[in-house]
Amino acid sequence: MIASEIQKAYNQTKWALLLRGLLSLAVGIVILARPMDSVVALALVIALWSLFDGIVGIVRSFTLRGIVQHWWVLLLAGIVGVAFGVAALYYFPGLSLTFAVVWTAYWLTITGVMAGYIAWQERSAGLSWGWTMAFAVAAFVGGIIAFMSPTATLATLLGVLAGFAIISGVFLLIGAAKMVSVQQGVNSTFNNTARA
Repeated sequence: MIASEIQKAYNQTKWALLLRGLLSLAVGIVILARPMDSVVALALVIALWSLFDGIVGIVRSFTLRGIVQHWWVLLLAGIVGVAFGVAALYYFPGLSLTFAVVWTAYWLTITGVMAGYIAWQERSAGLSWGWTMAFAVAAFVGGIIAFMSPTATLATLLGVLAGFAIISGVFLLIGAAKMVSVQQGVNSTFNNTARA
């Protein structure tokens, strides 16, 4: 009984890893093969994610109303999310893509400023600070370039997404292969135990 349950769990995990790995590889390859369609898909994902996240935030704010004093902050964030999602669908794909570029640029710029501050603190404390400052400069310059070149920013985002999808797909397939060898080891252990 226990052996069959464990075997069932291994089978389910193996197939889940295999399917997720193949899907990740397919997504990565499609992004690389059809970048323009991928840009449109990215815009749609941003719009729908914002809409869904906003609706969940609104519902969650009402469930927390009696417990949390500042529940209205979550409500306000949900309303903003829904409004952005609706606007992003209405002005599709421009608004979503603009958001992706601006968010990336701000993220890089703020990360660069924060890393610069940390490097300054490291230097004041007598610690090694050169690599932190190099990262700060690279991130800050990347943020400026992202602001100035939206097309390159979108291409970079798609490249990162494709690379992540392909690498994670390979690792998921390796995990599925490992599950086969683990499953065989468990089966032989149970068979040896049953014989004894």
